[in-house]
Formats: sequence, structure tokens, C-alpha cells
Amino acid sequence: MTSWPEARARKFRQAAFAYLHYAVLLEVGAYTMWRLDILPRNWGPPVVWVFAAVPVAVGLVFLGLLWWQNVWWARLIWLSVAGRLPWLAHRAFVVGETGELATSMYLTALVATVATMWMLARAAWDV
Repeated sequence: MTSWPEARARKFRQAAFAYLHYAVLLEVGAYTMWRLDILPRNWGPPVVWVFAAVPVAVGLVFLGLLWWQNVWWARLIWLSVAGRLPWLAHRAFVVGETGELATSMYLTALVATVATMWMLARAAWDV
């Protein structure tokens, strides 16, 4: 664990928990899509991704932010979260592109994504 001043270490802890809550929200969305049988199957069975692979990856990101507190790790996670913005914005604001799901689901995810990016940015770039 990096020895940051307490204020900076607190920002990493806040970013870790913000990411964890963000991931829970996305997992609930993925679970809903799985229950509706609309998750793509091009990378294998969706049940493996929803209940195994993604939770393990989320746990590693969370623990990395919480314990490791590395600015480059936080920046990499910020970039990966930012990569969702175009996809979410398109489905939140372009009528007819959401299929069976309400646009409000994508709008909620968009707001949560921006809030998570803010918390990650505080940890990654604040001095």
C-alpha cells in the first residue's frame, strides 16, 4: 500500500467503494438482461460472465483501489469506465435503440458512470 497523506488515501477508499457500487448497479442490469434472455452469447454462456467472471474482476479492481492505491491503476480504471460513455449515451438518448429495455436504465447507468469517473479522477489526479 502506498503511503499517501490521509486525505489522498481517503479519496482512494471513496473511489474503491464508488466503483463497487457502480459495479453492483451494472451487475443488476446484466442480471436483468440475463433473465430477459437478451445477453449476447458471443463470448460464451452469459451465466458464467454474470455470476463468475465479472464479480471476480470487480473484486480485483475494488481491492486494487482500496489497498494498492496506485494512481496509474486508478487512471486505467477511469479510462475503462469512460469507455462505456458513448455506448450508454447512445442508448439513453437515441429513441428505438434500446430494444426491450427502457431508456431510463441506460440513463441511470450513464449518471452512475459519470459519478464513478468523478470519484476515480479525484483519487487518480488530485494532489
